Amino acid sequence: MTTAAPAALRISDLTVRFGGLVALDDVGLHVSPGEVVGIIGPNGAGKTTLFNVVCGFVRPTSGRLEVQGKEQRKLRPHQLAGLGIARTLQGLGLFPHISCLENVMVGAHRHARAGFASALLGLPRSDNDERALRERALALMDELGVAHVAGRLPGSLPYPLQKRVALARALVADPQVLLLDEPASGLSNAEMDELGELIRGLRGRMAVMLVEHHMDLVMAVCDRIVVLDFGKVIATGTPAEVRTDERVLAAYLGDEVDATDETISDAVDV
Repeated sequence: MTTAAPAALRISDLTVRFGGLVALDDVGLHVSPGEVVGIIGPNGAGKTTLFNVVCGFVRPTSGRLEVQGKEQRKLRPHQLAGLGIARTLQGLGLFPHISCLENVMVGAHRHARAGFASALLGLPRSDNDERALRERALALMDELGVAHVAGRLPGSLPYPLQKRVALARALVADPQVLLLDEPASGLSNAEMDELGELIRGLRGRMAVMLVEHHMDLVMAVCDRIVVLDFGKVIATGTPAEVRTDERVLAAYLGDEVDATDETISDAVDV
């Protein structure tokens, strides 16, 4: 008899209150290893709060968060890398005064073998370490098509290229769980298609939790979708199941709807 592998990320009975406002209400979901799960919902549904809980920015009022089967209490952002979690943020978070390559190398620091003292004293082990991290970062940038901007400052690049550098910085850590917060924001349709190909290429390599409001991207790349409305999970399923779920359609359109109406169904696709 074999035991199923634990979920890469599991949230159980999660509630977040800000004073009298309930931002998340008894939310539960999981992301399995190698799976891409999308989190969607109308404005104010609780998507950002959920992402911030998983990133350690917001402390839940109650509930349980597990990473690789281990409960994480009082999670802080600086602990994510050690747990095998990498993230991208809406604001990119790139360091403006160092090169794109050095930005990506920052994401690879968990693979460093030399300690702080070796780096401070300039010992040979530190030099070898930096060379290995540089090679790792360059290889990842080449994979994402941004190796040609390695020596440039982030602010000198068009926004879509900056987003790729930010994604490279997250992926270079070789995470088990990747958190993507609105990765398609500010991209054209063609750039969004390219992003979709990149995300599809991650399937099977790591667990991905995607918070996104561009439904065409979500429907194209996700194995499962979790839908929030007013802080509650109202639906979970495959893209095909979610697309025709009456509760989802009502949440987006604000009225009771007929899921057999193709025009209504299209509203969740745009």
